[in-house]
Amino acid sequence: MAKTGTVKIAPSILSADFGCLAEEIRKIEKDADFLHIDVMDGHYVPNISFGVPIVCSIRPRTDLLFDVHLMITNPLDFIEPFAVAGADYITVHIETVDDPAEAIRLIHSYGKKAGLSIHPDTDIESVFPYLLQADLILIMSVYPGFGGQSFLKEAPERIHIIRSKLDEIGSEALLSVDGGISEQTAPLAVAAGATLLVTGKAVFGALDPVEMIRRLKACDG
Repeated sequence: MAKTGTVKIAPSILSADFGCLAEEIRKIEKDADFLHIDVMDGHYVPNISFGVPIVCSIRPRTDLLFDVHLMITNPLDFIEPFAVAGADYITVHIETVDDPAEAIRLIHSYGKKAGLSIHPDTDIESVFPYLLQADLILIMSVYPGFGGQSFLKEAPERIHIIRSKLDEIGSEALLSVDGGISEQTAPLAVAAGATLLVTGKAVFGALDPVEMIRRLKACDG
């Protein structure tokens, strides 16, 4: 996979054309670093997306790393199914688990990387105890549930807080930002300390998705 600069790009298939999903993935796989897969249950977030069968069906079609983002109320029940389906990273919301450390250990037990995501309304310091255990921290820069939303103005400060703490404790976890990422907002997220940008419409809605990925990667100078 092509890499330019230090920021990584994870196109979200939530914004792809599901009528030709494999083709959509092929367009971006040489320049993208991850494929972001938003799983929504209509309970934790007010929308329904897709589940294990989609991951199973696209896993043989690409070598991209899959970050399966579980926006669901009972994520522990689905760690094993998504691990078996081919996820590389499995990300759960801190608000949906009683014991985030247990969730991280469970994900690791299947040989997968563990991500921990945080809702915009949740105290950002709630993830501090888990920064050394998690492989990825995902900061939502929109309210989760629907694509195409605007980047929240308070997101850069939240990103900066986590970046500072990760550096302080020497964690190499990826700092991912999801929501409203575009050519205009990507530099704000990267300047605040993000190392992985999740973007849907900006890439899959572009006339040239590959060129858009390259522009987003260039935002870190």
